[in-house]
Amino acid sequence: MIVPIASNILIIERTIRMAGVSSMLLFFLFVILISQASGALVGVRCDYSKVGNYTANSIYNTNLNTLLSTLSSNTEINYGFYNFSHGQSPDRVNAIGLCRGDVEPDECRSCLNYARSNLTQDCPNQKEAIIQYDNCMLRYSNRKIFGNQEVKPDYCLVNLSNIRDGDESKQALANLMRKLQGVAASGDSRRKYATDDLTTGNFETIYGLVQCTPDLSEIQCNDCLDGAISLIPTCCNLTFCGEGVRPSCNSAYCGGVVRPSCNIKFEKYRFYNHTTMLDPEIPPSWPAPPPFPDTSPEPEESGNTIVTVISIVVPTVVVVLLICLCLYLRRRKARKNLVKEDEVEDEIKIAESLQFNFNTIQVATEDFSDSNKLGQGGFGAVYRGRLSNGQMIAVKRLSRDSGQGDTEFKNEVLLVAKLQHRNLVRLLGFCLEGNERLLVYEYVPNKSLDYFIFDPNMKAQLDWESRYKIIRGITRGLLYLHEDSRVRVIHRDLKASNILLDEEMNPKIADFGMARLFLVDQTHANTTRIVGTCGYMAPEYAMHGQFSVKSDVFSFGVLVLEILSGQKNSGIHHGENVEDLLSFAWRSWKEQTAINIVDPSLNNNSRNEMMRCIHIGLLCVQENLADRPTMATIMLMLNSYSLSLPIPTKPAFYKNSRNRSLPGSSESMIKSAQESENEASITELYAR
Repeated sequence: MIVPIASNILIIERTIRMAGVSSMLLFFLFVILISQASGALVGVRCDYSKVGNYTANSIYNTNLNTLLSTLSSNTEINYGFYNFSHGQSPDRVNAIGLCRGDVEPDECRSCLNYARSNLTQDCPNQKEAIIQYDNCMLRYSNRKIFGNQEVKPDYCLVNLSNIRDGDESKQALANLMRKLQGVAASGDSRRKYATDDLTTGNFETIYGLVQCTPDLSEIQCNDCLDGAISLIPTCCNLTFCGEGVRPSCNSAYCGGVVRPSCNIKFEKYRFYNHTTMLDPEIPPSWPAPPPFPDTSPEPEESGNTIVTVISIVVPTVVVVLLICLCLYLRRRKARKNLVKEDEVEDEIKIAESLQFNFNTIQVATEDFSDSNKLGQGGFGAVYRGRLSNGQMIAVKRLSRDSGQGDTEFKNEVLLVAKLQHRNLVRLLGFCLEGNERLLVYEYVPNKSLDYFIFDPNMKAQLDWESRYKIIRGITRGLLYLHEDSRVRVIHRDLKASNILLDEEMNPKIADFGMARLFLVDQTHANTTRIVGTCGYMAPEYAMHGQFSVKSDVFSFGVLVLEILSGQKNSGIHHGENVEDLLSFAWRSWKEQTAINIVDPSLNNNSRNEMMRCIHIGLLCVQENLADRPTMATIMLMLNSYSLSLPIPTKPAFYKNSRNRSLPGSSESMIKSAQESENEASITELYAR
């Protein structure tokens, strides 16, 4: 437990006065206590964004001193996050201070004061600087830093007590970090912080902590923590976590990652102060019954007295309990109604913020001109547009005969709008006027993945580094849908044409027209309406209508093999012979010639990464869905090369089954006449 530092100093000062100890000793003790409150130094960096210096007695210098003194004297903030600005551009100074979520307000201010003193000494005349301790972080800059995700400089924390090596412990650590990530990212504007512990099957307890600066949005916090968690397997590799390490990694193990906007930490012991966590509200407890009256009756009257007491007290207690029960139930009902009203009000506000005027979209797309038409899907056309503020958008104009009511349309839009991740195409809003139903998305300029990997000329633009980045991005997007989003979503139509690429070739999963929602504890569902794309569908879904997260994993495996080979899953040509991709990949694997799967346009400089991705792809397309890994495990496989992979079993072959033998190419759709009652529809969101 952390004891308030002010109390410690007062006690020591009294002791020194009584003992007649010199003031110099008091000074040294004060410094020791302050350093204990701040925790160990993680790192300090000056001018890490190369914004330049300031001169002594300049306006910037004055603004900086004023700002830092304001921060240190502020006693109103008690939740550990400080955000201040002072001055006018170009001499404006912005500062952020953050204390670990379990640090008391007094210790927080002491830590930040200590950081302020050291930062100005270590980084004199620098317009930008950051210092990070175990218990707090302080940074300032002349550029905008509030609401911006900053991942550099980053530091790897290390410790001497290693979490037990083995797949089970690594998986437990990954699960714990992902759980805490979701809790912290959903925090409010005061605190995005979470701690918890998890005991593995080896009876080893792991304690974890994650935190973001509260100025980040949920998607920014998730993004920052994603990167930090991905550094864990190679945390002590100086070439990978290149900004700094504390202390030497020679005989130590990873204990966490610290970034300006977020940090994670884990140990084999409870290192955080559990008592300062915010506890949920507890229902009021029942009042104790009134005490029995203290009477001393005469012996001959004791029997009558006992009867009298019981006849009075028992009914009284029952009445009091009934009244308390009624009051409690009434209060709980009122609270539920209030929460429900707040939720409805929030939904209305979200809907209003997402709604576009039809004329605005009409002008942006030049009245849906053919020159702005990007494509035509089964549910409508997609147009490119430019809003009055210059923002590029993609507009999906849904067909008028979609058969969906206005209320259902709004509900689905609200749901999909909550799915926000950097590897998902972002829904910006909608328009519902008369017969017009429009969906407005962010504009993704580089078309879809199939445009590149299946074209003999375009595939050369995607080297292995780009393809590997695409595989990892798709993994993160699916992991978010399956485990980290507010609702569990099964995509059901993951394929190359539904992966869009932005200007930096980052992948974004699109087209949720066939997606289905799962309850939190739901593992699978069945349908008689089989929808999807041949070649990407898992056998249990194509043959029996059963789908789950493992159905998406199968599609992901096919997609990985397509990215590696640059070939469609429908067939690879060997002279006059044509072999489907899964059969070819499995045969090559068994013959130990798996490198033959790789696109000839790629060099073999990253042979190990390629072979590992082939291995992962084959694990994903195994016939038995129980043998397929989850997306969380796949993320771990991609991040940790020390994790041994299981041997894949024979993949699912259903090319000659009734589903695959239907007329049409690999893009043909399979549908039946009926639809299952347990399906929750999500509107198709992008051009097919």
